[in-house]
Amino acid sequence: MDSHSVSHMNSTISGNNDNNTAAALMIIGSSSTTTSPPTPSSAGAATSSSSRYENQKRRDWNTFGQYLKNHRPPLSLSRCSGAHVLEFLRYLDQFGKTKVHTPICPFYGHPNPPAPCPCPLRQAWGSLDALIGRLRAAFEENGGKPEANPFGARAVRLYLREVRDVQSKARGISYEKKKRKRPPQQQQQQQQQIPLLPPASSAS
Repeated sequence: MDSHSVSHMNSTISGNNDNNTAAALMIIGSSSTTTSPPTPSSAGAATSSSSRYENQKRRDWNTFGQYLKNHRPPLSLSRCSGAHVLEFLRYLDQFGKTKVHTPICPFYGHPNPPAPCPCPLRQAWGSLDALIGRLRAAFEENGGKPEANPFGARAVRLYLREVRDVQSKARGISYEKKKRKRPPQQQQQQQQQIPLLPPASSAS
């Protein structure tokens, strides 16, 4: 991040930075995937997972509201734009724990670097992507209109895509979802269910 961006971020973050810091750590600390103990039934596991998601979404929403309140000048939710969401995401980077190698680093593109390096720590793309998904849902659940949702702004989508691409190259990790292969029997059944189209007629 260049010096201009740092000075701009410092001017917008409130003097009451301790509240923002604690709240941000709550967001990021809870965003990581944890292994849940086995439950007696799949229905119970689904309910537990849903409950955790709802609790995390509520915490994220309250934290973003606190961030807006501590913003200088203070911002109301109705005036919040995609630019403010980007500012929030960049602010969270200071609490990141993911090493993102710079192009001049000898470990650039290495998924398992053999030694430490001075490259910066950032928020992982997956954490930011999940966070935006929860805040986008919370905005509409709290009365916001979908067409005015700042978390769904094009600038936010482009930023997340850029973060994904940069981190993928820097860390040597592919974020592309792998397509699940269907069993051969299932593929054969699906092929039989799809009717073959007759050959196109040469007449126009």
